[in-house]
Amino acid sequence: MSDSPWASVITADDEARYEAAGFGRPAGSGAHPALLIIDVQYRTVGDTPKPFFDAVQDYPTACGDVGWAAVERIERLLAAFRERSLPVLYPHVAPKEAYDAGRLAAKVPSIMDVPERGYRFVDAVAPEPGDILIPKRHPSAFFATALTSYLIDLGVDWLIVTGCTTSGCIRASVVDAFAYNFHVTVPHDAVYDRSTTVHAANLFDMAQKYADVASTDEVLATLQNDSRSA
Repeated sequence: MSDSPWASVITADDEARYEAAGFGRPAGSGAHPALLIIDVQYRTVGDTPKPFFDAVQDYPTACGDVGWAAVERIERLLAAFRERSLPVLYPHVAPKEAYDAGRLAAKVPSIMDVPERGYRFVDAVAPEPGDILIPKRHPSAFFATALTSYLIDLGVDWLIVTGCTTSGCIRASVVDAFAYNFHVTVPHDAVYDRSTTVHAANLFDMAQKYADVASTDEVLATLQNDSRSA
């Protein structure tokens, strides 16, 4: 337990309960991976690396330094995918309009007022020609988007899910990917959230039910060693 990304939050008793019930077995990788980079926009990290309470002065949705640290890991994964000519898809939040208010404006009204500059992709991991952009209006990258259609067309059976937030759009997308029977891997150091506690708890729960959770180094090693994804 001491080496897990949730060690500071999840107790030994918690882990024992899930293990006794048979949860948390590895689902493994697929033969045809795709990289999802979800919501890695300046609005989720801040204009420059800085602590959380400074970053939220840039954008209320910013996660600060933890986001920038994850971007460095995403950059490494992205380079590996580009080297192998593997598909990269960018589910991202489009600028909010009045008609997008729904329950969101009541629940988190500050999200409706993010400046348009915040919706730009972070330069270090920005899309290139040939990448697929998936505008979304809700947490899951699958809900009311063409993502599933693109993945079927590409023959993808394994999703490596990065970005933010761990408890929000990452989790919602992972649950839907699981429901569609994709193999799902979440690199725990390539996703981020505004709360380290919430981040850790959600990683644990996803690892028990919906995804394999590993480090970026472990994911890169799997890609390197798996000739099927070369």
